Amino acid sequence: MGRGALPLLLPLLLSLAASALAAEQQPPALPSPTATAAAASGVSSNSVLVALLDSRYTELAELVEKALLLQTLEDAVGRGNVTIFAPRNEALERDLDPEFRRFLLEPRNLRALQSLLLFHVLPSRLHASSLSAAALSHATLAGEPLELATAAVTSPDAVVRPDGVIHGVERLLVPRSVQEAFNRRRSLAAISAVLPTGAPEVDPRTHRLKKPAAPVPLGAPPVLPVWDALAPGPAIAPAPAPGPGSGKHHFDGHSQVKDFIQTLLLYGGYNELADILVNLTSLATEMGRLVSEGYVLTVLAPNDEAMARLTTDQLSEPGSPENILYYHMVPEYQTEESMYNAVRRFGKVRYDTLRLPHKVTAREADGSVKFGAGEGSAYLFDPDIYTDGRISVQGIDAVLFPPADDGAGRSPAAAPVRRAPAVTGATAKPKLRRGKLLEGACQFMGVFVRASRFVSCQ
Repeated sequence: MGRGALPLLLPLLLSLAASALAAEQQPPALPSPTATAAAASGVSSNSVLVALLDSRYTELAELVEKALLLQTLEDAVGRGNVTIFAPRNEALERDLDPEFRRFLLEPRNLRALQSLLLFHVLPSRLHASSLSAAALSHATLAGEPLELATAAVTSPDAVVRPDGVIHGVERLLVPRSVQEAFNRRRSLAAISAVLPTGAPEVDPRTHRLKKPAAPVPLGAPPVLPVWDALAPGPAIAPAPAPGPGSGKHHFDGHSQVKDFIQTLLLYGGYNELADILVNLTSLATEMGRLVSEGYVLTVLAPNDEAMARLTTDQLSEPGSPENILYYHMVPEYQTEESMYNAVRRFGKVRYDTLRLPHKVTAREADGSVKFGAGEGSAYLFDPDIYTDGRISVQGIDAVLFPPADDGAGRSPAAAPVRRAPAVTGATAKPKLRRGKLLEGACQFMGVFVRASRFVSCQ
């Protein structure tokens, strides 16, 4: 290179050095929250899933998160393009009535919610030009085919990304399986059509649950020894029922109470009752002590919706949670089958409660058992949530109150006041009435006997 080229290259070298120095002094740019979330989840910031979060379909994105489907959709996007038929937020608020939304958000109906959301996703890319073939059906991630004629697309190609496309639809798409499950639950077919199983029996000799006997082949020796097959005599007869505080703990009642509270939490919809039993009162410990002594209990458990309807006045008085729950505990072992058979046979049955002297009334109504009367009545809604031979838990849809403590401040009708007879004079005395037969006897005996012997007839 000649010396004449150096003056020409010097300004260029100085400008490059200045730009490099400015780049070193400039602070690095912070990534956007969407890009950070996408990088953490392994999805590109330009993905159709990220666009779904930032679009007008946020209600659908929240349901996807509640249904634990983020990983499933990320895997589907990773395998190829997807097509999402997304209803707007206004359509979800219009189509999801409170009863259907409650059904979808219950923990036990998680599969139904997942099927509903995956029914809106196709594992292929489908643009607006392909939507004209309305008679065609496409397979969805839920496993059920979607007829494009029923989709009612209002905003075709609302969001287009390299890995998928989002079409806005007019209404929520409900698959047939979810609709049938909701109809069964709403019509109580899932409850009334199930044949209730009998309560387990306790062997009086061993104080353990009886297990169904295994089939014995012909010619095999007997399962029980001969002395166990005999009727119990005075030596091996079961001991009498223990009294309170006797110290004879036949069962581990505390473990059984813990098991039934865990069953309530796993069943779903009874968290408020479990919280009151464990945290707000000491009833769980008392129930465990009773079961350890050999007693049996049937708990009429109000669900969370019923507990939410309790007012502050009903819970503000001292001891009101205990009194409410004591009225829901029956000192008998009853199942849905036994209570339903009793009300079908006798019409009305009154069960004792631990809140003495109040009793709870049960009757048959609408193919189920109804407790209480009037507006304060409750139906047996979730039968046999927990049955172990000593503790039985039956779910009801309202909180029960005794007739005198129904929360409205009413008191039992007062007895009629008895008034004294009217007196006409200051010295007048009420005339005593004597029976006609006694008067006639006195007159007859006075003829033959001295009157001094019948002073009481004067």
